[in-house]
Amino acid sequence: MQVEQRDYYRCPTCQLRFLDPDAHPGPEAERAVYDLHQNDPADPGYRRFLAQLAEPLLKKLPADSRGLDFGCGPGPALAAMMVEAGHLVALYDPIYVPDISVLEGHYDFVTCTEVAEHFHDPAREFERLDALLRPGGWLGIMTRFQTEDDRFADWHYRRDPTHVVFYRTETMQWLGHRYGWELEILPPGVVLAQKPINQQ
Repeated sequence: MQVEQRDYYRCPTCQLRFLDPDAHPGPEAERAVYDLHQNDPADPGYRRFLAQLAEPLLKKLPADSRGLDFGCGPGPALAAMMVEAGHLVALYDPIYVPDISVLEGHYDFVTCTEVAEHFHDPAREFERLDALLRPGGWLGIMTRFQTEDDRFADWHYRRDPTHVVFYRTETMQWLGHRYGWELEILPPGVVLAQKPINQQ
């Protein structure tokens, strides 16, 4: 599929739609877009947006869980919400909080909100996310699922130049099967995935 002289492809196995890697934005172009985002942890509207993931995830977690906000951005509002609920949260973002030491840990939960659509190598990133989880841990993803192809060209989510991969519910189901996760899919774009307890 070609849209605005940009080629998009679909994986026949997992139904992922992705931009031709040759058209990916570079780090400076990405940061220029990210710096425009208004992700204020004190913004009630932004908190309501993030609550789509936070509220169902919090119901899954035991007290004093240890988590990682993967791709937290410059204003880690979700991490603040999880800390307010009594959990300990480490931060990682390749641009704003590039502390790779936190990627050596293992966590009771990992959150990935409005990040997965930016993955230039989604296979590698999901491998890393799974590895960050302790057995029985929870991965919380928030993105927006692609629906009909005939609406893709005009879809606001596609128009963000930093969005390079687009998931369907079938993609998430494939990932769940790949990693043995127990999935809870909450359209239009929240996924809770539990790593098997007996998996090391």
